[in-house]
Amino acid sequence: MTGRVVAFLDIGTNSVRLFVVRFNPNHSYTILTRQKQQVRLGEGEFEDGVLLPEAIDRTVLVCRKFVDLARTFSCGEFIAVATSATREAANRDDLLNRLRQETQLDVRVISGREEARLIYLGVASGIHFGEQNALFIDIGGGSTEIIVGGEKEYQYLESVKVGAIRLTNHFFRDNLSDPVSPESYKEIQQYVRSKLVYTIQKLKKLKFGRAIGSSGTIINLAEIASRTRFRSNSGQDGVLTRRDLKEVISLLSSLPLEARRRVPGINPDRADIIIAGAAILDVLMKETAIDSLTITPRGLQDGLVIDYLSRMAGFSPFGELSVRQRSVLQLGRSCGINETHARTVCALALELFDSAKRLKLHDYGEREREILEYAAFLHDIGSFISYTNHHSHSWYIISNVELLGFDQKEIAMIANISRFHRKKVPNLKGIDMAPCNEAERQAVRVLSIFLRLAESLDRSHASYVRHAGFRKVDRDTVTLDVIARNDCQLELWGVDNERKAFQRVFDRDILLIVRSEDAEKKA
Repeated sequence: MTGRVVAFLDIGTNSVRLFVVRFNPNHSYTILTRQKQQVRLGEGEFEDGVLLPEAIDRTVLVCRKFVDLARTFSCGEFIAVATSATREAANRDDLLNRLRQETQLDVRVISGREEARLIYLGVASGIHFGEQNALFIDIGGGSTEIIVGGEKEYQYLESVKVGAIRLTNHFFRDNLSDPVSPESYKEIQQYVRSKLVYTIQKLKKLKFGRAIGSSGTIINLAEIASRTRFRSNSGQDGVLTRRDLKEVISLLSSLPLEARRRVPGINPDRADIIIAGAAILDVLMKETAIDSLTITPRGLQDGLVIDYLSRMAGFSPFGELSVRQRSVLQLGRSCGINETHARTVCALALELFDSAKRLKLHDYGEREREILEYAAFLHDIGSFISYTNHHSHSWYIISNVELLGFDQKEIAMIANISRFHRKKVPNLKGIDMAPCNEAERQAVRVLSIFLRLAESLDRSHASYVRHAGFRKVDRDTVTLDVIARNDCQLELWGVDNERKAFQRVFDRDILLIVRSEDAEKKA
């Protein structure tokens, strides 16, 4: 496949991350590799403002290895940014010059607010939260980025100089191996609170319906909570409650460092800095009255990709598409779908859904309509593997890719509606939808009929049928009005093939009425 291969490097206070992506001519992209390596660039820095020589050595070595790896993918462009540890270091030019000379990387040192903006782009582009605003929290090694925004734009960006490594350097330089007493932990909390006082005042004036946490520290805290949670406090995967966080902090603080490294779920390399990082999250959740936090692996790297895409000619700006729309479009284009056919089937399927609802053939709402739309757009992606049994391949691809902005139930519904757009007619027992309840299985059965009819109405892939809708109904029959240009006999035969499926689901027959588009315009 042709396309431009770009490597994105995030040189953070704790780790260096590599993200290699192929940008395709149709503005989709393919992830080639993600890599992460701890370097502790900010180790010992934040008291005297100087990067240690050994920390610089580690960072340059990892970056050189990552550049070599990216070049094995025929990478033609490198975009590298450095964050808190580098931007605050008095000797940052030592690091930047060595990176330029030894790895040929021209690293851009970004401000805290720019870091927050990129984190927002990366996280918001992968989570669906509708019209409500959210609070975004990303705890790094040297700073914490805090954002309030919606799915399409942010309202507030802030970067505060508190981070897991910075706090660890400040409080535990001489007693890193010991347990943390309640008195010492309260001292850390008070320090964090003093650093966040202005930010917390601002947050209390802003409205947000949920909170989202990114970064390695928060992800690891959630993993520990998941692995050590008491049976009576069963929580939801991908969510960290404040109650669980308090239990994790109590457990970790009671242990010396070596025992802390063996706690189920912990990343041993974070054991020395995780209590400091947890204190930042603890204060933020308490002061802003957050009871739970949705966890996401997305972050600054993903924001770099979205920012890069937004600068490409012909790419729709970030705010014009929702997370779900971008995710579905990206998947479809990655699999090389026929977009004209996909959009025609989408339009026809939604016309059928809407007209059937007006006639009270079903009572489904916007959620089911949206799921039908995305299933209609993606129904043919299985042809990427093979046209033979492509409906089954579509189900497999949708079920197993990272479809951003959707929960597992919605992904299962989209996959199964796509699966049943041809061949086998679905029945409730035959639908493999483990996350879904009986009502959602029934919805798949109904929605797949609209997709089957819409697919039949564009059987030639020539958009001969311009509009279709149910206009009249009695106890035994539904009238399906079709407005077409040119001869559409193949399409009419296709609809005829779906009569039995329609009758099985709606207990009515279809009476076809076909009219010419030209005649409709004259009328």
